[in-house]
Amino acid sequence: MNDADPHHPDIDVLFDNRQDMPVDEEDLTALALRCLEGEGVKTGELSVSFVTPDEIEELHVRFMGEEGPTDVLSFPQDDKYLLGDVVICPEVAAENDPDVESEVRMLLVHGILHLLGYDHEEDAERAQMWARQEHYLEGE
Repeated sequence: MNDADPHHPDIDVLFDNRQDMPVDEEDLTALALRCLEGEGVKTGELSVSFVTPDEIEELHVRFMGEEGPTDVLSFPQDDKYLLGDVVICPEVAAENDPDVESEVRMLLVHGILHLLGYDHEEDAERAQMWARQEHYLEGE
């Protein structure tokens, strides 16, 4: 059961913070639940990790074959209950936008949408994914 929100007893959002920048887990839990519910997810477990640039760079190279750190990675699971892992690097996010809190919020939604099958390789896909992102980020 998710103690953060009794209205979502069948969705768990788990955090693992392995870096030093502050993150508002309560706010991010509410955002994650809003996004998941809005996309029709009724049950599942989402894992969100906040990591250092070194750790995300290692993951980026190992799983994507791309050098250098990135801001967010998503790892979907082939499991009915386990939705997957979103890995965010707040330090890299801060390089993208000085409003780190807003950037981390956007990256969380972006990562969740990737877990749920959205992509942005093609223009039409990108437009759809960006519209969904904006919907959740502005719908507060």
